[in-house]
Amino acid sequence: MRSIWKGSIAFGLVNVPIKVYAATETHDVSLHQVHDEDKGRIRYKRVCEFGHEVEYADIQRAYDDGEKTVVLTADDFGQLPEEQSHEVEVLEFVPVEQVDPMMFEKTYYLEPDSRSPKAYVLLRETLATTDRLAIVQFTLRQKTRLGVLRVHDDVILLQGLLWGDEVRAAEFPALDTSVKVSANELKMSSSLVESMSTDFDPDRYTDSYQEELQQLIDAKLEAGDDVDTEQTFGAKDDEDDEGEGGDVLDLMAALRASVDKKRSGGSGSRSSSASRSSSGSESGTSGSTKRAPARKTPAKKTSTDKTSTEKTGTEKTGTEKTGTEKAPAKKAPAKKAPAKKPAAKKAPAEKTTGKTTAEKTTAEKKQAS
Repeated sequence: MRSIWKGSIAFGLVNVPIKVYAATETHDVSLHQVHDEDKGRIRYKRVCEFGHEVEYADIQRAYDDGEKTVVLTADDFGQLPEEQSHEVEVLEFVPVEQVDPMMFEKTYYLEPDSRSPKAYVLLRETLATTDRLAIVQFTLRQKTRLGVLRVHDDVILLQGLLWGDEVRAAEFPALDTSVKVSANELKMSSSLVESMSTDFDPDRYTDSYQEELQQLIDAKLEAGDDVDTEQTFGAKDDEDDEGEGGDVLDLMAALRASVDKKRSGGSGSRSSSASRSSSGSESGTSGSTKRAPARKTPAKKTSTDKTSTEKTGTEKTGTEKTGTEKAPAKKAPAKKAPAKKPAAKKAPAEKTTGKTTAEKTTAEKKQAS
């Protein structure tokens, strides 16, 4: 778990350093909206009433009383003394039964944040032995909150409370009507309660809706009833969005990627990388063999030497056989104006190299003619 913030409990003159953690989490399947026609994801933009799109950093909070608006900046909130406070102040201790569970809000774990957790243990044991709740006040996410400290499995819990004026009164006229319940009805109802009585175990209960929803999603994935997130959302602007990739993958995309990986046995990327490395090594080996003739500059130099030879009318007597053999073969067409075009067509043969036999045959035919 990751702590939300660090602070301390002010317990009279005792200071208890703590770390605060969220004690609960949700496992609901996350869904988002898409366009029915092209399955593109629905996005929302922050637009002010004058039609300008606004960045989150440029947004301020304000109060509107119906006639005037007061804008509050980050500096304004920083001036509030309790805004920067990370102290959980104990106000009083009350009996456990006097706090109605209806007032409870989110629960947090408190971990001792000290080399010597003695002060933490002292407060925990005090709450346990006195059977009392500590009413506290603290500031979290720019809001002053009311809460209680209580013990659960040797851990001190900080549980938020609603303020008294936040609990609405149940004013139902139907409850004012006098209704008589017979003794037999009450006895039968009590008997039913007795037959259904047991100890509470939260693990016995599961969210069947979320389970069935997940099964539905898995079934659609197995049947191939899905769309490729990357292709669907980037189909129109593939080139423009190629370098962005900053969007967080939603659940459907993550599930599909997981299913694809499972079907391929997780070897797809490895085999491709292996093939790349093996093909790279093969190309390196074969490339050295093929490049040897290509790197022989005689083919390129022959064209230069050939020009000088054609001008002087003498044959090249170099040590390289290939260059020597190519020179006479290309001289004959070079002297004739129409034969220069075939010489240009044979340029790829110089790059490919290694076709000495074919060139010899061509040279012999031309000499014979």
